[in-house]
Amino acid sequence: MSTNQLHYYAGDHTAKGFYPLYASNLQNLDHVIRLKGGPNHIKTNVLNKIADKWSREGFLLEFMHSSSDHEALDGLINPELKIGLYSGPSHTRGFGRWTMNCIDIDKLLKTEEQDKAAHYRSKIKEAWNYAHEAFQTGLEIHDDLEVIYISNMDFQRADQLTEDFIQHLKMKPVNSSPITKHRFFGASTPGGVLDYIPNLTENLTHRYFIKGRAGTGKSTFLKKVAAEAELKGYNVELYHCGFDPESIDMVIVREMGFCVFDSTDPHEYFPEKVGDSIVDLYSETVTAGTDEAHAEEIAELTTGYKSFMKKGIDYLKQAKYLNDELSSLYVTPPSFENELYDSVLQEISQYA
Repeated sequence: MSTNQLHYYAGDHTAKGFYPLYASNLQNLDHVIRLKGGPNHIKTNVLNKIADKWSREGFLLEFMHSSSDHEALDGLINPELKIGLYSGPSHTRGFGRWTMNCIDIDKLLKTEEQDKAAHYRSKIKEAWNYAHEAFQTGLEIHDDLEVIYISNMDFQRADQLTEDFIQHLKMKPVNSSPITKHRFFGASTPGGVLDYIPNLTENLTHRYFIKGRAGTGKSTFLKKVAAEAELKGYNVELYHCGFDPESIDMVIVREMGFCVFDSTDPHEYFPEKVGDSIVDLYSETVTAGTDEAHAEEIAELTTGYKSFMKKGIDYLKQAKYLNDELSSLYVTPPSFENELYDSVLQEISQYA
């Protein structure tokens, strides 16, 4: 991937249902152009063609990937032009104050067999709901796993470790109007659990890999780091957990060149360059021998929650198959994609 591109998810299928964070990432834009309805692959091809054009012109771009279809995009952002292209789901929570022009593809293309299309849409929603239910059951099992470690934690030591780490970062106050953007670095998708951590962190000078276990305070640690950065006036990228979106998995403060992230399964990474280091919350805050003392129960619970994660992903695969079938019902003239591309460029030209 190009170093002038950031890749992430702004909506995810989670244990709390579909969790949209699109508005947070569109918040600093002046104009948003929405591609509504139609086949995902056509919208994605158009966004990629525009991304190629903007990349050749030297712009830094942000790609919002789709958790419903790992081969598709939900949006493309050009921060310098303050223009966003949005092609994601219609059930997102509002867009705010921006100028928004909507290109309704469903009105431009005919759909064969309307009853069949309605059936597919209903079945897609049903599969997504089943996926969310499976993830919720997995989270409940995961909560039981957390209890083991919470019962063996030294919370005072955890608080001190967090304070020491924040002092180590040496974040001095800056005079700015900070912006916090909420995202996911990874997601459960029909293609499995995917993440863009290497892309998001490759240009940072310091990467802190948080190691630990379920319930050992990784999210609390990260929330405190983020709160301190916000207090000091820095722009913050806050990456939510794709399993439980109320937890935080990564904080990036690009102005200071660092990230801190939960580097455990299923997004486990290890130091590989100068500036990388590990913060091990398990060894620092949990009673020694906890893993060994509860090995059988830990193994059983881990297997249990992972089985429901797999079940949820299987439902997402089913939903994607149904959506692909739905897309095949559209009557798409050979020239339509180029015409849509030209229409989007015409919209962009009004603002750029």
